[in-house]
Amino acid sequence: MTTLQCISPVDGSVYVERQSASADEIQQALAASASAQQAWKNTSVEQRQALCSKAVNAFVARKAEIAEELTWQMGRPISQAPGEVAGFEERARHMIEIAADALADLQPEAKDGFTRYIKREPLGVVFIIAPWNFPYLTSVNAIMPALLAGNTVILKHSAQTPLCAERLQQAFSEAGLPQGVFQYLHLSHSDTEAVIQSPLVNYVAFTGSVPGGEMVERAAVGRFIGVGLELGGKDPAYVRKDANLQHAIETVTDGAMFNSGQSCCGIERVYVDAAVYDDFVAGMTALLGSYKLGRPDDTNTNLGPMVKTSAADFARGQISEAIAAGATALVDPANFTANQEGSPYLAPQLLVDVDHSMRVMNEESFAPVVGIMSVSGDEEAIHLMNDSEFGLTAAVFTEDEKAAIEIGNQIQTGTWFMNRCDYLDPALAWAGVKNSGRGCTLSTVGFESLTRPKSYHLKRL
Repeated sequence: MTTLQCISPVDGSVYVERQSASADEIQQALAASASAQQAWKNTSVEQRQALCSKAVNAFVARKAEIAEELTWQMGRPISQAPGEVAGFEERARHMIEIAADALADLQPEAKDGFTRYIKREPLGVVFIIAPWNFPYLTSVNAIMPALLAGNTVILKHSAQTPLCAERLQQAFSEAGLPQGVFQYLHLSHSDTEAVIQSPLVNYVAFTGSVPGGEMVERAAVGRFIGVGLELGGKDPAYVRKDANLQHAIETVTDGAMFNSGQSCCGIERVYVDAAVYDDFVAGMTALLGSYKLGRPDDTNTNLGPMVKTSAADFARGQISEAIAAGATALVDPANFTANQEGSPYLAPQLLVDVDHSMRVMNEESFAPVVGIMSVSGDEEAIHLMNDSEFGLTAAVFTEDEKAAIEIGNQIQTGTWFMNRCDYLDPALAWAGVKNSGRGCTLSTVGFESLTRPKSYHLKRL
């Protein structure tokens, strides 16, 4: 057992301290999950929907307390933290609503003398590894469809956000979910790998970094189980010359700066048609100047600290290297009084005169920094947007929907947006390509990786 500490980025204090699960506790949780799954899979979809709905009700009833805890655990401004509870509810209720259709038997065409159908069977025990940056939004993507499909769940949250796992357990317990159907474990890295390797685990859903995803794949080698990976991003936006410029400025800025840029699908690089480049840059620079960086428990703050000083220092390094290589920084950090070297409080930054040789344009920043390049038109924008190891989301700002679709058909990405960004629609599949991962969550498609097909071929005599 090891001691896990959540060091709050708000003031550097120890906000939460927990002991990691012991070897015996891990084995007990795995055994309980496997045992409970046998009965859970035989409950009706309607019963599972009802219990999950009760759990959502119980969770939302504590939204104010949950939002405050989120602010102190990972630094989200208190003015924005309730939005994660709302997003959790939106996704959960949508998946509950569509579960019956998503899990319905598949019926081929009728054949005389035969009854034929394909049933969707649950996999068994699903192990979910969730990150700190959107701890509820990322975990709900897998938790709800897994449970609704008849699987049992063991959740491992980041040591930065341990209360999130506990709040979810509280909600499911209050809803009356049978014992063992949903559990959480506070785990060390080595114990996390051991759980993946357990013969009782039938699927792993991981959201996190590319190195973290590599760890999951290594641990699962030879197990012949499914692994869902939502990894990093370096998501681009393209502003065409026919775009509604003010809308593009406001949307891209929010997409780059929300959650202090700590979003896998946040905008990190922007390509702007030369015809509107100067106006776009001027508008985004002015808008960033209105941001308030400060303590996230201040209701006036709209840009909080990064999760750790090391994360802020990583971004500072990217910015410094880019400037040394010829980039121009348009935001003066001195204008943000909370900005402080050696702390998680990092001023937003906008860089121009950048190119793809710079780390800030090819390496995930996960910070409130964005680079902007001028492009001659669609062809150059498409080339630059695809020039990345990542492919989670990409966005175009234009008044021409036909052009947006034509460009989108050429972009290597999991989600293609027009006139919006940094959003997950629960009715649409959430997936990445290249180093952004593999697998899918959300929508009816998201249920497929959490079930296996079982064919029934019945001949009548």
